[in-house]
Amino acid sequence: MRTGTASIYVCGPTVQGVPHIGHVRGMLNYDVLRRWLVHNGQDVLLVRNVTDIEDKVLAKAADAGRPWWEWAATHERAFEDAFDGLGCLPASATPRAAGHVTEMVELIQRLIDAGHAYAADGDVYFAVDTFPDYGALSGQHPDQMQQGESAATGKRDHRDFTLWKAAKPGEPSWPTPWGRGRPGWHLECSAMATTYLGAEFDIHGGGSDLIFPHHENELAQSRAAGDAFARYWMHTSWVTMGGEKMSKSLGNVVAIPAMLQRVRAVELRYYLVTPHYRSRIEYTEEALEDAAVAYRRIESFLRRVVQRTGTVPAGRPSAEFGAALDDDLSTPTALAEVHNAVTKGNAALEGGSETEAREQAASVRAMTDVLGLDPLSAKWAAESTADTPIRQALVSLVDGMLEARSRARSEKDFGTADAIRDRLLKAGIAVEDTPDGPLWTVKDT
Repeated sequence: MRTGTASIYVCGPTVQGVPHIGHVRGMLNYDVLRRWLVHNGQDVLLVRNVTDIEDKVLAKAADAGRPWWEWAATHERAFEDAFDGLGCLPASATPRAAGHVTEMVELIQRLIDAGHAYAADGDVYFAVDTFPDYGALSGQHPDQMQQGESAATGKRDHRDFTLWKAAKPGEPSWPTPWGRGRPGWHLECSAMATTYLGAEFDIHGGGSDLIFPHHENELAQSRAAGDAFARYWMHTSWVTMGGEKMSKSLGNVVAIPAMLQRVRAVELRYYLVTPHYRSRIEYTEEALEDAAVAYRRIESFLRRVVQRTGTVPAGRPSAEFGAALDDDLSTPTALAEVHNAVTKGNAALEGGSETEAREQAASVRAMTDVLGLDPLSAKWAAESTADTPIRQALVSLVDGMLEARSRARSEKDFGTADAIRDRLLKAGIAVEDTPDGPLWTVKDT
């Protein structure tokens, strides 16, 4: 551990298929955490692993008649594209499980030597009864736990979990002192986390569905081997659809490419980071559209200030915004503060106080930058101008007319303001006046 450095290990994707919004939601939460730590002067090491050796990956590849490594690599690229497309900062390292078998074998040997693991018929198991604190993370009693593994004759206790799986025909395998085989899922993360972040690191993150058995088993095997492991644990909740966790096995998934046909990437990011990371998101198209409209209010305000006063550099977040993120990363409260600043800024524009509007805009830029949502950042400004020349021209013309309308309203020339709105409406542009400024949309024909 280094002074001034925050170390974070996040359980990354099992690359069995294309990513959906349930997969990326957690990564966006950890991206906000990372940005907030960096904003506060921390250097951040964020390691996000890739699970490329796992039962589901092997099964999907076999069903498709493709090599497991090619299947995994193809979907790893899809996940990386999704993370990048939604504005996640690149991870410090993205280790693959298949590349760290040596470290996993060494960890198993340490556990056997310490009396916490045993080999049987080519498999190796962790002996749960040798670790008195087992169950502390998930708050469960060991006698009530089921590992969810298939029955094995070599197990001494049904609570024991697999560290190493004996080789099966057609599956990848590696040589070990206990025979050829492949690693168990829980073992992989313990080995990769400590390889890159050391025997003790700050934060271990993942989805709430990983608390048991995955994280419980990681913690047990790592501490049994003598590693202090994670100081804090952070778990993000699910995205649900129809009350059920979004998952490929249930068939209730919305893939990222399909989502981006409905809203822009930055609007999808806004939708996914707005709720508290420990709160479930029940996906509906209406909620997604509401989030997109809310984001456009922020975007519209900043564009108006730039058009009126010129370039607006990022300023400083408000104290209330900082207090919200310091309080268990409360993004709903933080975003409420963003919209409060937008409302104040629009009121200042309407009242002719450009200096106040610029101050509020500078604060909005700083706060949205921490959330990865700054409309004027290179990332999202490029997205907004990546449309056709016709679309770019339309945005420029409409924004110019709305700015003229706002000036007319501030001068109480309501006849001119109404005439501009009516002209836009005849052209198929609907204008809605909101506390956060005017919003416009192209009416469906």
